[in-house]
Amino acid sequence: MVFSLPAGLPPGRFERRGPAEIWVCDELPDDIDELFAELLRQAAVTGRYPHLCWPDPHDRPEDPAAADAIRLDEVLAADFAAYRQKRLPWWSVPAGVETSDDAPEDVEPWPHDPGPPFETWPGLAPAGPGSGDGGPGTTPEEAARRTVSDLLSTEPFTPSLALVPARRAADVPAVIGWNHGAPIPLLTALLRSWEDRFGARVVGAYGGDVHVSVARPPLDRASADRLALEHVLSTADNIVDDPPTPFPEYADALIGRTEWRFWWD
Repeated sequence: MVFSLPAGLPPGRFERRGPAEIWVCDELPDDIDELFAELLRQAAVTGRYPHLCWPDPHDRPEDPAAADAIRLDEVLAADFAAYRQKRLPWWSVPAGVETSDDAPEDVEPWPHDPGPPFETWPGLAPAGPGSGDGGPGTTPEEAARRTVSDLLSTEPFTPSLALVPARRAADVPAVIGWNHGAPIPLLTALLRSWEDRFGARVVGAYGGDVHVSVARPPLDRASADRLALEHVLSTADNIVDDPPTPFPEYADALIGRTEWRFWWD
């Protein structure tokens, strides 16, 4: 069954995504960033989350409940042990040795990556402070508004605005059927945890990308190191590896950063 719509929406239509019915706008309004923030503000009551996505995708919806059984700390501890065993030979080679001899003449060698500064799983990163990069009192809705504004001013393609029935914003990619090679139950569990700890909200998932706004990012390097490791273990292709970025540089860039992007090739 379709659901009632809030006032002020542009023209649109309902679409079925597996068992869910979502609403998709025909054209983005000029005030999309403000509208997105207001719809997100209402979502705690309505259960309908605003989301940027492609119209009429051919993806397969998944049940977000699959994430309920994931004990995130235990799963990431095991994943890090396997990841470290696989990558340790590369981290142990002196800078430049593993790439400079094999790189073609016209290709710049990849920078040396010392890897995460942990021998064992350090545990989940602590929750972000009450004040985000945008100043004291930054709310998830305000962070999402800024991210949507930035995103639509830089993206070469324009997505559609959808309203998606879900328990929380973290569950929306599974509900609408976005996957593109991502481990959806694990990603959903991570996104839920980031919501709780950092005021993060998924604002869009389209193509191979997931875009996340962040109200309370880490403000110190120790916290950023642990968060960066969580990003690595999400399996996203752009974290550290593409473009090649040494782990310490990636972690540094997370300090105070209010927009996260993940993509799977």
